[in-house]
Amino acid sequence: MNDEIFRPLTGNTFQFSCHKGISCFTECCAKLRLALTPYDILRMKNRLGLSSDQFLDNYTETDLTLHWRFPMVRLNMRDDEKRTCPFVTPDGCTIYEDRPGACRLYPVGRAARLDNAADDDNPRDKFFLVTESHCLGFHEERPWTLEEWLNHEGVSKYNAMNDKWLKIVGSKKGLGPQELIQKKLQVFFIASYNLDKFRSFLFQGRFFDRVAVDQGTKQAIKDDDEALMDFALDWLKFSLFGEKTLTTR
Repeated sequence: MNDEIFRPLTGNTFQFSCHKGISCFTECCAKLRLALTPYDILRMKNRLGLSSDQFLDNYTETDLTLHWRFPMVRLNMRDDEKRTCPFVTPDGCTIYEDRPGACRLYPVGRAARLDNAADDDNPRDKFFLVTESHCLGFHEERPWTLEEWLNHEGVSKYNAMNDKWLKIVGSKKGLGPQELIQKKLQVFFIASYNLDKFRSFLFQGRFFDRVAVDQGTKQAIKDDDEALMDFALDWLKFSLFGEKTLTTR
């Protein structure tokens, strides 16, 4: 971690404001390698009125580099000199209410330790400030406590949804025989990033003949994307690691 950019959040308080009148406005929306979480993608593709396939094809790239255990999805930047975000304009973010969690939290950063112990489902968070040289927002006089900032930016729902997935990504459990790993990575990609295709997998095949799902849950995952995402995460724990999150018939 670069100590010149990432600094401790002393006393859980800081001064910051970002607005159109500040000269660095939207400078932080460029030169990014922004990894997207499943909940980021869900919010963004619904905001844009796109299918999962359309959003992934138009706005993302898949990172298959060896230092990741699972495929990661990144937001494609514009092909301009600054590599700006495709959703930023001189007036700000066009999807502001549904922007990714990392953008929502900025200039605060969060490192969450997610253990796999059954009695420790809550992340132990460490927060810090991202003090990039171009950012003049720290010279503004608006004071914040950490709690005020998190509430103001609406990050609690993002953290709650993301932490369930990050716990899977960070799991040290094995994926089983080598010959099954490629198929499991495909399962991971669809259940994580392509909820439309995952819903089709559930309802257009014989999934419910093999897995016991009550009628209420079945209706919820048919109608509600967040319920579907929760179910997808249970399916990943079951299919990747053999956890008893679902019951077979």
